[in-house]
Amino acid sequence: MARITFTANLQRHLASPSMEASGTTVRALLDHVFERNPRLRSYILDDQGRVRRHVAIYVNDARMTDRTGLSDPIQATDEVFVIQALTGG
Repeated sequence: MARITFTANLQRHLASPSMEASGTTVRALLDHVFERNPRLRSYILDDQGRVRRHVAIYVNDARMTDRTGLSDPIQATDEVFVIQALTGG
């Protein structure tokens, strides 16, 4: 199973410890995570199911490319990082 980790910025709002989850795409992996923690969905995805504008997802060291369909492939040995960007001034 792939390992998914959430940044501390996101964890301040909602408990989201690193975990192992199954799935062959980013969408499937996130769906598995959301089954365990349904409230996390609204922090990562918008109401259309796309990655929110201020969220970045990396698979290993590469930024995910399909922010709409979340079809980027996932291998069982991958590490996925969900990063919530900070904005403001």
